[in-house]
Amino acid sequence: MNDFTRKMPCDTPGPGTGRDAISAVKMSERLTAEVDAWAEAHGTVRSTAIRQLVELGLGSTPSADDVNSAPHDPVAIEDSAIRQIDRLLDQSLPVAERERRIRRLTEGPPEFSDQRIDLPKPRK
Repeated sequence: MNDFTRKMPCDTPGPGTGRDAISAVKMSERLTAEVDAWAEAHGTVRSTAIRQLVELGLGSTPSADDVNSAPHDPVAIEDSAIRQIDRLLDQSLPVAERERRIRRLTEGPPEFSDQRIDLPKPRK
């Protein structure tokens, strides 16, 4: 039994608790699969994906949780980019070729490294 068919307790938080109400959603298997694919492509979980998709559909602004959950650490951002690129690359490629492609996409081609403003300039 998946988490959308299980009965949830009707536990609505009272005013001033700082917690959002929990809502259950009934969806077809096809729609659930599409939401799960969207969630995976965006590096999130099903419940967050549903909330974000509803907000997109209604044209509302993202909640404070979404703003605060975005990584601000450059290393975390690069790790996230590497994971996304790795998912998009052909899995049949040799490991060395996959790593080369990821490196070129995250660091840029070596012929442009002298023009990057985020790297220290080489000493002459």
